[in-house]
Amino acid sequence: MLESGDSYDVQETDPNSTWVDQYQSMQVDNVECLRRRIKYYFMNPCEKYHARGRKPWKLLLQIIKIAIITIQLVSFGLSNQMVVTFKEENLLAFQHIFLKDFVDGGVDTYALYKKEDVYDHIRYVIEQYEQLNNITVGNHGYEKNGSAYSPLTLCQEFYRNGSIYPGNDTFEIDAHVEMDCIDIYPMNRSSSPGIMPHFELYFQRMLSIKISFILKAINLQTVRHRELPDCYDFNTLITFNNEAHSGRIKVDLENDVEINECKDWKVTGACAKSIYWTLVFDCLIIITCITSFALCLRSVFRGIQLQFEYTVYYQNQSGKDVPWSDRLEFINGWYILIIASDLLTITGSILKIDIQTKVLTSYDICSIFLGIGTMFVWIGVIRYMGYFRKYNILILTLRAAFPNVIRFICCAGIIYLGYCFCGWIVLGPYHEKFRTLNTVSECLFSLINGDDMFPTFKNMKQKSSLIWIFSRVYLYTFVSLFIYMILSLFITIITDTYDTIKQQQQSGTPTSELQRFLSECKDLPNSGVYRLDKNSCFLQCCINKCKENHERLTSDE
Repeated sequence: MLESGDSYDVQETDPNSTWVDQYQSMQVDNVECLRRRIKYYFMNPCEKYHARGRKPWKLLLQIIKIAIITIQLVSFGLSNQMVVTFKEENLLAFQHIFLKDFVDGGVDTYALYKKEDVYDHIRYVIEQYEQLNNITVGNHGYEKNGSAYSPLTLCQEFYRNGSIYPGNDTFEIDAHVEMDCIDIYPMNRSSSPGIMPHFELYFQRMLSIKISFILKAINLQTVRHRELPDCYDFNTLITFNNEAHSGRIKVDLENDVEINECKDWKVTGACAKSIYWTLVFDCLIIITCITSFALCLRSVFRGIQLQFEYTVYYQNQSGKDVPWSDRLEFINGWYILIIASDLLTITGSILKIDIQTKVLTSYDICSIFLGIGTMFVWIGVIRYMGYFRKYNILILTLRAAFPNVIRFICCAGIIYLGYCFCGWIVLGPYHEKFRTLNTVSECLFSLINGDDMFPTFKNMKQKSSLIWIFSRVYLYTFVSLFIYMILSLFITIITDTYDTIKQQQQSGTPTSELQRFLSECKDLPNSGVYRLDKNSCFLQCCINKCKENHERLTSDE
């Protein structure tokens, strides 16, 4: 009886300790499941395929997307190139037609110096405008509002009143600006001889003369490239600039181009279906980008969920917050880049469809969206190169050095801005490359890269010995400081980061808490343990432990 009673007491107390051990085992298994899920999240597509046998559809989709987006960009680029060429050639044609004795490349030096030449050039513009249909070799025409043609407008801007006597160093001026305009219609062939004698130019008070008119044209070259032609409105402005009153009136011709849908058109000799194949292709790209966007967004949400679970575990174990560097590991920057490229490509493809169907004509906006989207797609290719250990060091170096590089650039940028302001205010009147802040910045940046050094030194005007000496000190100190010191320090930052990353890869020791946590998982991708669903992992561990405990109790009995 005592023996049986003793044995009963033992059997009564063992289950309590068994369930405690079971609970602790379940906690350990739960941590192992979390560790295994996080490790699976950071695997590359090939490792994930060996781990769970799932084909890398996302990788295949990205490869297909890169190919079709590149084809789309090349197609749109060729179409946009025809538009740009048509605009530039029309601008050059108008310069030769309306500017008397114009020579290619002489826009910066095209100017007038005598009153007779100003009248002669204005008269020449009006005559050429009236005879446009007889002299142009292009398909240009006048704008028509109803049954009447739009006129050429000749305007003169001048000060209201003024008496200027340079010989006596005296003047009296009313700064209020007035404008006097007349309209000249193209079908009135005798308008220019009769108008010019009554259109007096006040040269002492004159600020500018502006001649504006609208011409229309059709870009027919797109028909051969399976696109419908566009109709163009060229808002042409010829400006005689006399604001400086220096005795030199600069003449310039500008075009403000508007692209419109042609009102009535008919295209024969081209298959109508071939014109709309590009629309089908653009729709395919939009569907592909939407699919890629959904898959990448799902992966981002999974990473955030794993980050939350790991944060809870780490806080329970150590009582500390997870470092931000470990938290950011779960936010895959490549997914963010792909999501941004998908959104840009979808928007650009919609605009491209609108352009091809002549709903919109904003080529520049569409180019920005498609260009940046394609750039992000190709930058994302580096992610797949990083799966190879020898190529991965570039990505790791860039990511590790980025914070130090940004801080270094901020400090160096302050010195750079100081040189920019100083060069602009001191050397601007004596050197063409220092006339504006923009040109100063471009000049100094070229000097940092070793470009155009000798012309920068040589083109300094020697009208002032003090300024000439200052320019030498300014340029020599800038080149010495930025090339020999700042640029060398910048390279040193990258080199030190590269050596650190290389040593870490060779040693293989974990460098963060997250890496130490994952290093305890020794399960290989092809071990088969990753084929368990994340929802059934903990349940399967519980079932296995319950079976083991049941078998242990049965053997004890």
